[in-house]
Amino acid sequence: MDNCRLGEMEEKFADLIWERQPVGSGELVRLCAERFGWKKSTTYTMLKRLCARGLFENNGGTVKALLKREEFHAMQGEELIEKSFDGSLPRFLAAFTRRNRLSQDEVEALKKLIDEYKE
Repeated sequence: MDNCRLGEMEEKFADLIWERQPVGSGELVRLCAERFGWKKSTTYTMLKRLCARGLFENNGGTVKALLKREEFHAMQGEELIEKSFDGSLPRFLAAFTRRNRLSQDEVEALKKLIDEYKE
């Protein structure tokens, strides 16, 4: 997927699908009308856009995710690190920790991840 960024409404729409999948397209239209005040055409336009970007598929009127929410968010993080920190996770962490103090639990969790990676 080329671009992992979603606009505010794209993200809300994607979250709705991830919460309810698999969901019938008619049910999705109803949910979007209730939650966002959208018309049928708006729902299908948004669905088509996110299907074209490889997040979801509409197969026979059933909408399901091609990527799990966690996979998508991981891709977003990878894209951010690649573009903003030349792909360097240590540079990202250095920048992050300059402005945000890590809790002891977060430090321990990071140590655990590194130790598991070493094995």
